[in-house]
Amino acid sequence: MTNVGYNKFALDTRLEHDTIDLGERGICRVLRFDDQRYDWLVLVPQRADCIEFIDLNEADQQQLAADVRWAATLLRQHGKGQKLNVGALGNVVAQLHIHMVLRAPDDPAWPGPVWGHSPAQRFTPVDAAKEQHRWRRWLELD
Repeated sequence: MTNVGYNKFALDTRLEHDTIDLGERGICRVLRFDDQRYDWLVLVPQRADCIEFIDLNEADQQQLAADVRWAATLLRQHGKGQKLNVGALGNVVAQLHIHMVLRAPDDPAWPGPVWGHSPAQRFTPVDAAKEQHRWRRWLELD
């Protein structure tokens, strides 16, 4: 196990650039991927130097699992789609982060993966603020 948590947590700049910050829940930063086509949340455990799930201590692993259940339940309740994809790939951004994407047969990447399918269709600044408010309300982060 690495010395996870001994250094100060910093969100990877690529995640910061590609997402809308929704707030904190449990041990995680809760992010909304900045792509209008998908209901897509990203959870990032706020632990420094954390690359893999097994880098977290047991209590943090349990809390992350609870955070994923919480976010996935609300995503299915409020999002549009039928199939929930959950994954922690880390091939491009090494920092541990969990993607949750609600998919539908009419989405542009269906049935393939959303990662790398096509450039994101970002929200305008006004729409990003509305999206942030909407998800914060649904996730009870306000």
